[in-house]
Amino acid sequence: MNFNTKVIHGGQHHESATGSVNVPVFLTSTFAQKSPGVHSGYEYSRAANPTRQALEDSLASIENGARGLAFGSGLAAIDCVLKLLNPGDEVIAVDDLYGGTYRMFTRLFEKYQLKFTFVNFDDASKIADVITDKTKLIWVETPTNPLMKLVDIKAVVEVAKGKDILVAVDNTFATPYLQRPIDLGADIVMHSATKYLGGHSDVIAGALIAKDAELGDKLHFIQFASGGILGPHDSYLVLRGIKTLALRVQRHSENGIAVAKYLESHPAVDKVIYPGLESHPQYELAKSQMKDFGGMVSFTFKSGKKEDAIKFLEKVKVFTLAESLGGVESLANHPALMTHASIPAEKRAELGITDDLVRLSVGIEDAEDLIADLERAFS
Repeated sequence: MNFNTKVIHGGQHHESATGSVNVPVFLTSTFAQKSPGVHSGYEYSRAANPTRQALEDSLASIENGARGLAFGSGLAAIDCVLKLLNPGDEVIAVDDLYGGTYRMFTRLFEKYQLKFTFVNFDDASKIADVITDKTKLIWVETPTNPLMKLVDIKAVVEVAKGKDILVAVDNTFATPYLQRPIDLGADIVMHSATKYLGGHSDVIAGALIAKDAELGDKLHFIQFASGGILGPHDSYLVLRGIKTLALRVQRHSENGIAVAKYLESHPAVDKVIYPGLESHPQYELAKSQMKDFGGMVSFTFKSGKKEDAIKFLEKVKVFTLAESLGGVESLANHPALMTHASIPAEKRAELGITDDLVRLSVGIEDAEDLIADLERAFS
């Protein structure tokens, strides 16, 4: 199947008892057995639930993986990956990453004797320089949040090759419509399914997709043993969202480039960060690694003043000032005060997350209305 067909039919089956086209929401905690240990494949919903299974099969299909797993949040999915590791293991992570991921790494898992090294992944040799015999995981975000840096997934995979190191990619910003890390050699793909996969700002969810069945089984055991599962109703919402993923992300991408070009021409704007602009330092990598460029745009002000960013954000109307991203509606965010506040100020400054940085999640409204809203906010 091609992708537009996969989001609707990939891994899916009509419900066997009634022929229901949509998977039912199986609101049950447990399942009747014919004899002790003899059942239809379902025993207890923490282990498996038919609605969640339909979503997990869809996730595996659209990412070209062997197994998908659905979690109560993106962070629950990341937590599952880290539980593959043992005390003393080392993780190399991209330096510009979601604040919640950074918080989990540094404030939760460091105390369990995992070591985290944060590196600028603009050159794969920088990763090779810090690999040791204790390195077990390389954590990638591409594009990164909020600075829209790109990571060459193939190059990272090549660095890890033959070293018993897993490569995991947070594919939340790109979605499998634009980028498929497993096809590029990654072992694990992670999504905050709250964002583009769900697509309607009505659910909190996370996802993992494993490249091979053995790794998928290990992750499933941790999911089952730790209990961070996604409930059946939320699984239904994400599965419903996936069915329109291709249509939505194409529109997000069309609006994203329109907004980025508008911002690039505005006299109050200093820097616009969007992979689809030729001014982006990794534009060529974006063209080679992604089908299109998505709806995430970040920019700074020529004044460099936090006050100008706050004033702008208080005046937007079509854009909603809120955390999160990837919904059909456009959102605007101040990373330093909102999504990335958990990263220490000195670390933010080192990365380039300045106090005048604004991150936009460009939705699927009419681009003309979005640009008019931005124009009003600048005035």
